[in-house]
Amino acid sequence: MRPRLVVAHRAGNDLGALRAALDAGADLIEADVHAFRGRLEVRHLKSLGPRWLWERDELLLRRDIELYELPELVEAMGGEPRLLLDLKGIHPRLAGRVAAVLRDTCPDTVVTVCTQHWWMLRAFRELPSVRPVLSAGSRRGLRRLRSRLRSRPAYGACVHRRLLTPELVTELRRGAEVVLTWPVDNEDDLVKAHALGVDGMIGKDLRLFDPEH
Repeated sequence: MRPRLVVAHRAGNDLGALRAALDAGADLIEADVHAFRGRLEVRHLKSLGPRWLWERDELLLRRDIELYELPELVEAMGGEPRLLLDLKGIHPRLAGRVAAVLRDTCPDTVVTVCTQHWWMLRAFRELPSVRPVLSAGSRRGLRRLRSRLRSRPAYGACVHRRLLTPELVTELRRGAEVVLTWPVDNEDDLVKAHALGVDGMIGKDLRLFDPEH
């Protein structure tokens, strides 16, 4: 059974993967956006000083990595309303700069914006085409999310799969139009996510979500 929404995890971080995910029929293409020295870089790797990027066992020189910026991603989407931007880090001007790019390049295109730092979503209040998603990756974050949605509904909630139960999904849906979860990267993940009753799943292998798979 295919979930209501299939989100291609990190597919927007690479232009080749972006096109493949669009052609495969993903409902949303996720891309990670970082603020770095006045630029809005699209990447999952984290910064370690001005020269290095890292993730787990990887340590790479920035000069050895081909990075592109948010305006290039928006252009590559070609007006597709399937972009999900995951705002990374707590740079105080990140959200405002992202909002400015969307306002200047695609003000009428639906874009989904997700963050674990919910105060950033205030920057998008004047963009009615932006769909805000509140993310939680820890038990503390989930407690805050439950409290927040009781008083202030949002378009979406995105919660790490290990934190969810079917009962919690039902509760979250009272304050959110869609409930998403991650990671869903193998058959076991898929079975567990379906059992939760979520509206959307975030995974790297889109073949998992093919009903004929």
